[in-house]
Amino acid sequence: MRKAEIERKTAETEIRLTIDLDGSGKSDISSGCGFLDHMLTLFAAHGRFDLTVEGKGDTWVDYHHLVEDTGIVLGEAFKKALGDKRGIHRYGDTVLAMDEALILTAVDFSGRTFLDYRMELPTEKVGDFDTELGEEFWYGFARKAECALHFQMLAGKNSHHILEGSFKSMARSLKEAVHIEEEYKEEIPSTKGVL
Repeated sequence: MRKAEIERKTAETEIRLTIDLDGSGKSDISSGCGFLDHMLTLFAAHGRFDLTVEGKGDTWVDYHHLVEDTGIVLGEAFKKALGDKRGIHRYGDTVLAMDEALILTAVDFSGRTFLDYRMELPTEKVGDFDTELGEEFWYGFARKAECALHFQMLAGKNSHHILEGSFKSMARSLKEAVHIEEEYKEEIPSTKGVL
């Protein structure tokens, strides 16, 4: 049962999240930020993860703390649900087309944190969401999940489509990476014997 429940409470945010890595894509998202809710709903559906998020924070300032902390909590949930990572594929990558946007993502659950975020977003905002917060979300995730994440925008003119494509693409890459390889289900996918 690869499930996790994480709660994080700070002076700036309060977030509760549950995930089932072997779900069907069901979600119930109420983060306190409409655009993030949309992205996490898509993330759950395309990764086939069952995901619930309840969040609130100092959104009268902006969405920065809420978005970053949600990424942190999601990363913690992946780390907890994966345990010692026995049997996982470890690597995943996807090239995804979203109308005019073309996004490449890749992940390695190496136990080491890295984020390469090459996304050229043409606008600073989508509605009231600062587009730079996409990078903050994934940096928080990578830190706590202890993985390397790569994002490359290959084409795109619409910030909404680019961000939406990036969440869908990374969800699919993560699903591939956490997939259990039945013939190797008792093995750690590293010559070091630990990840």
